[in-house]
Amino acid sequence: MQIINGKLNGAQWLPSPNFGQRPGGAAGEVSLLVIHNISLPPGQYGGGYIQRFFQNQLPAAEHPYFAEISDLRVSSHLLIERSGHIVQFVNFNDRAWHAGLSCFDGRDNCNDFSIGIELEGCDQQAYSDAQYRQLSHITRLLIKGYPQLDPHRICGHEDIAPGRKTDPGPAFDWPRYQLLIQQPDCTEESA
Repeated sequence: MQIINGKLNGAQWLPSPNFGQRPGGAAGEVSLLVIHNISLPPGQYGGGYIQRFFQNQLPAAEHPYFAEISDLRVSSHLLIERSGHIVQFVNFNDRAWHAGLSCFDGRDNCNDFSIGIELEGCDQQAYSDAQYRQLSHITRLLIKGYPQLDPHRICGHEDIAPGRKTDPGPAFDWPRYQLLIQQPDCTEESA
């Protein structure tokens, strides 16, 4: 995998209309990676509902929860499914709408300077080995490609929106992830 002009080759490209330009200059330089989780309906996997949600095509009549959220306009740069399959919705050089009301290191509006990666999952269920492999490999690529990003500028949605968000939750193994991103690329090939 490589990042070429803000796109991850090898990822499925499903463009979301929910994005914008980053602010100019240093204010818009990518310097934060935010890890999220999502499952639609909550606690269920597969079905393509996440993809449809980020493309404003979620069928509100198919589930009561969908009716509650179908009018939201959100996106993420990437989704890593339980199988390890990667979907890209927004170019890394653009501003995805993943963080909402947020603050990191005294700076508000994290969408302006961050990349958001969604893991298909929920707070209390372990993430798959394939997800950790893909996430760590992508993280290394992002750190190489965006000089302001480093392992100390990676956090969960819960860290930038405390009290409002809980993901990726206690099931996410931060020590394992931190160890994996320090390993050479050859040890973490695509699943």
